[in-house]
Amino acid sequence: MPVWLELALRVGGVMIAFLVLPLIVGQTEHKVMAHMQGRLGPMYAGGFHGWAQLVADGVKFAQKEDVTPRAADRPVFKFAPIIALLPYMLALLVIPLGPGDLVGQSLDIGLFFVLAVLGIGVVAVLMSGWASANKYSLLGALRAAAQLMAYELPLVLSAASVAMAAGTLSLSGIVEAWRPWWLAWQLPAAIIFFIAGLAEIRRPPFDMPVADSELVFGYMTEYTGLRFAFFLLAEYVGIVVISALTSVLFLGGWHGPGPDSLGWLWMLIKTFAVAFVVIWIRVSYPRLREDQLQRLCWLVLVPVALAQLVLTAVVRVLG
Repeated sequence: MPVWLELALRVGGVMIAFLVLPLIVGQTEHKVMAHMQGRLGPMYAGGFHGWAQLVADGVKFAQKEDVTPRAADRPVFKFAPIIALLPYMLALLVIPLGPGDLVGQSLDIGLFFVLAVLGIGVVAVLMSGWASANKYSLLGALRAAAQLMAYELPLVLSAASVAMAAGTLSLSGIVEAWRPWWLAWQLPAAIIFFIAGLAEIRRPPFDMPVADSELVFGYMTEYTGLRFAFFLLAEYVGIVVISALTSVLFLGGWHGPGPDSLGWLWMLIKTFAVAFVVIWIRVSYPRLREDQLQRLCWLVLVPVALAQLVLTAVVRVLG
């Protein structure tokens, strides 16, 4: 196969995943939340159970006026939503869907790359909050910055525990080295990674940066039209990325019953199972206060993550 054709297929596959999987997760969230709250949810757009509701929402956002506040820093304000999407697109590029070539780009330092690019998200939030020239947007951005910088540490420590156990930073290598009993061995790291991931993508109960009862809509308050839609798309792509990473690091990725040719199916099933838990938590738990957020991170997650890292190191040394 020519190099240019292989490159085009890989880029096209990543873009399809980038656009389609978040729509499926978003529609699932609509319906799951509706049934958990005793209602129907979307029922009309597209026919069967409103399957095209998010597509209709996207068309609606595209038709809305693009408003920029008069006092805003225009270039920064307009560029921030694109920066919000960039880290998740890059992360999807290196997350393996199955064995072999079912990955956009296989990197020997894939885990390091993903954790590095996810840190770009805080830049987009700060850009949007500062450039909006709105006090609620700025407060939401500062909350997000404090939250993301705090939860980066337990996220990295829990991922480091798995990388140490597998002896590699390659995401495909971690899946290959995975064994079923690892889930019990790395269970504290898995729980910490999942909780820190929720905080990283600002999902309830860690949605203080966009607390509507306090900050209107936080750092997204002044955004309209497609730029607002980009921020919403970034949230759903974030769910896909965190769910896929959790599946790769702790649930065995493409491992499952049947031949390896069905590995992509098991990877998708595990990813959407984790995404379902993300939605379930949104419905079940109220928003934390800022002091509770920081206390959970520094007094619970970080010490437990360090202890798990030490345990993994001892087990590796002892053979």
